[in-house]
Amino acid sequence: MTEEADARGPGRDPEAVSRFVEGFAAQLVEAGMQRMPARVFAALLASDSGSLTSAELGERLRVSPAAVSGAVRYLAQQHMVSREREPGSRRERYRVHSNQWYEALTSREAVLKRWEGALREGVTSLGADTPAGRRMAETLAFFEFVDGEIAAMMERWREHREKVFGGTL
Repeated sequence: MTEEADARGPGRDPEAVSRFVEGFAAQLVEAGMQRMPARVFAALLASDSGSLTSAELGERLRVSPAAVSGAVRYLAQQHMVSREREPGSRRERYRVHSNQWYEALTSREAVLKRWEGALREGVTSLGADTPAGRRMAETLAFFEFVDGEIAAMMERWREHREKVFGGTL
């Protein structure tokens, strides 16, 4: 199914779909995401298949292949989309999964762990009894707390998702 057919699915107004994509992308930009990755992500999220080629994304968003490529590279690094080869083709499809938020948050745990390590080193280097060392220790404690809360929240999400949607991640 092409993106155009996707947008014109039963009961769909293509203009309304486009307004949603641009509006949701604007919300993502306000939250700190770059504009083009936000638009690509919203377009993928709004497609029934959750999967589009670079050409389909370019046509849908009226942007160049280079703009799509850069956006997809960013989104893949953030674990928000994946690349898939079309069987028997060199073309790639870009897919957003139903658990993209879970994956994106889970990947942040690794970042938090690295920050915690750096902050521990900072506390040691600055001295735990100095003003800077105490500030560093409080920052470390905050990230350790957040890390634990994210892990617990993700477990609660898995349980909730199973009850609401069935299946596992």
